[in-house]
Amino acid sequence: MGKRRSRSQSQLLSTLTKKQKKHLRDFGEEHPFYDRISGKEAKPQICQLSESSDTSNSESESESEPEQVSGYHKLLASLKNVSEEDEEEEEEEEDSVVDDAEVNSEGADDDVIVEEETAAASAKMQENVTLSADPEGQDGEKPPDTSDKSPEDFTDAKHESLFSLETNFLEEESGDNCSLKASQDPFVQHVSKELKEKEIQAVATNPKTTHQLKWPILGQIVFSSKFQKLETFKPPKDIDLKSLHLQKPLESTWTKTNSQFLSGAPKSNSLFTPLQKELFLIMNSYQDLFYPERTALRNGEEIRHVYCLHVINHVLKANAQVLGNNSRRRSQKLGVGDDDDFRDQGLTRPKVLIVVPFREAALRVVQLFISLLEGDSKKKIIVSNKKRFQGEYGSDPEERPPNLKRPEDYEAVFMGNIDDHFRIGVAILQRSIRLYAPFYSSDILIASPLGLRTIIGGEGEKKRDFDFLSSIELLIIDQADIYLMQNWEHVLHLMNHMNLLPLDSHGVDFSRVRMWSLNNWSKYYRQTLLFGALQDAQINSVFNKYCVNLQGQVAVRNVPLTGSINHVLVQLPHVFQRMQAENLASVIDARFNFFVNKILPQYRDAVMSHTLIYIPSYFDFVRLRNYFKKEELNFTHICEYTQKSGVSRARHFFLQGEKQFLLLTERFHFYKRYTIKGIRNLIFYELPTYPHFYSEICNMLRATSRGEEATWTCTVLYSKYDAQRLAAVVGVERAAQMLQSNKNVHLFITGEK
Repeated sequence: MGKRRSRSQSQLLSTLTKKQKKHLRDFGEEHPFYDRISGKEAKPQICQLSESSDTSNSESESESEPEQVSGYHKLLASLKNVSEEDEEEEEEEEDSVVDDAEVNSEGADDDVIVEEETAAASAKMQENVTLSADPEGQDGEKPPDTSDKSPEDFTDAKHESLFSLETNFLEEESGDNCSLKASQDPFVQHVSKELKEKEIQAVATNPKTTHQLKWPILGQIVFSSKFQKLETFKPPKDIDLKSLHLQKPLESTWTKTNSQFLSGAPKSNSLFTPLQKELFLIMNSYQDLFYPERTALRNGEEIRHVYCLHVINHVLKANAQVLGNNSRRRSQKLGVGDDDDFRDQGLTRPKVLIVVPFREAALRVVQLFISLLEGDSKKKIIVSNKKRFQGEYGSDPEERPPNLKRPEDYEAVFMGNIDDHFRIGVAILQRSIRLYAPFYSSDILIASPLGLRTIIGGEGEKKRDFDFLSSIELLIIDQADIYLMQNWEHVLHLMNHMNLLPLDSHGVDFSRVRMWSLNNWSKYYRQTLLFGALQDAQINSVFNKYCVNLQGQVAVRNVPLTGSINHVLVQLPHVFQRMQAENLASVIDARFNFFVNKILPQYRDAVMSHTLIYIPSYFDFVRLRNYFKKEELNFTHICEYTQKSGVSRARHFFLQGEKQFLLLTERFHFYKRYTIKGIRNLIFYELPTYPHFYSEICNMLRATSRGEEATWTCTVLYSKYDAQRLAAVVGVERAAQMLQSNKNVHLFITGEK
């Protein structure tokens, strides 16, 4: 029996053409066109194929059950090993077979339609699999240190529909969209304002109009704008909650979230601290803000709370507007593009970018987001990937050495996870938060400058993406001073790629995109909040050059009345020597020549041993190090790239006097804060970036006091272009006198009893 059956199967197989074999292999049955005509009308037999066989994924096949198992089931096994040449011939002949079937048989029409539907369904399914398996296709990036993880960890396909703005609608309990239509809401006023072409063209030529005011807490603030209308205001004594137009549930959750700062605040300002109140009034007016007095010790967390409130308020309003319009479109059944009132989006979904220096800061921001959305509510919000986030952004307290003693400001800045290479997308929809959302499905992006730099890429790089920055409406750069110690070029690179037209559409519905976004005017609607710990020329330059918000700019410009020189405790003469420079570009060379020709000869004598040269710029450090090597001077050096053993060796040689000079970079001091022992002579090649570093370095002289205090010296180089740093060290009045004086040498003595 077995031989007869196999012989009959082989005979049946040999009678089939290549086209019939292909159709049999794909669909488990012969094509109806080739059915043997009999007196009775029989249903085509459908075979259930094994999982290992090459089958189609059409829904029609999966839903139908096999009525009878025939010999075709066994024949399929012999059809698996088809040569590549046969497959190519079959593909070429397939079209002609279908055409013949359509001409000669009515029943074939139905099967051709089934084939087309099956192919379409298979293609769609394949496309979905490809998208979910390729997170780089969606957001152009992979999370750090997750290259070996499954793609599902990043794409989070489980929650894709839950957080999609296109497929969700405004819930009834969350309120209707009428509140967003109120003309008093600053969000609606800002995004609804239409600029004219003439106004945009005039921005390039208009002079900047400024107005200065003094506020109770912020102090001296300067309002400025390149648009004709400059709006200024003063903070009211009391704030009405309704006047802030907070979106639900922030009205109730903010009080609990901010309670740690309100214990000593007066009752009239129970919602905010005095500083938070003034900052939020500026934020809520959608003006650009530069606040250079944010310190990790004093008010860092206070400021982080208030800008997180502004971020969540903005995102909830923006998403509520989209979801409300989705509901209106569904109820009115309007066609695409029938109504310009539905223009409520940008070219890409990300609308907020928060730049922070370390993972610890990103962790605190996300924790604040959860707290602001959750509050006292018994109903917990959905936070996807929370465990993974805490594992990657949290820190182990045991990792920190217990005997490490550093200044308080150092402990506050370098607390927790201080990895500076990260980026994460956050999607927020009503009462749910999705962490590790693909960038183009995110509302908020939290990243470090380095994390953004590696995805933005550079000119000529094949793999780069910055389309996700095209529709950023709110940019927050927190702790900007730390980026001066990391790499300021990354910040400039980011600003140069903000709000550019995207290179790809990324599936956007252009009928929903705001006109000013289509016109490439997004940068005039972007609000930038810049927080730092000091007034610095490079930070000021970014604020003045890249912040062109149509609502105007607000900068806090308080001058330091007393300088950090007042905190020097040792008895020490400070000699400030002014050098001449024709312009800003020539300062670097002028300083080097002045140091080599005027300052260094005074310290070449062996009597002037134990000389520490403090150098803020790494490029100046390399230049001096090469010069010292060329001149064969007895020196050692320490920079941020020096190995631990090299640091210990250099400190030992300097302390013992075996090396006359020690070159020290500012970035090394920022990241390590070692006490350098054995200093007798100090040279500040340039004034420190952080003013308190001046007093810290000077006070190091008392670390090894052996009765030679009378011979201690301190020399400082400065020019007229160092006005801000000079004022922070000696005070604004003394700085003004030193810059205007005809004398180039000024002497201060500290520590007199």
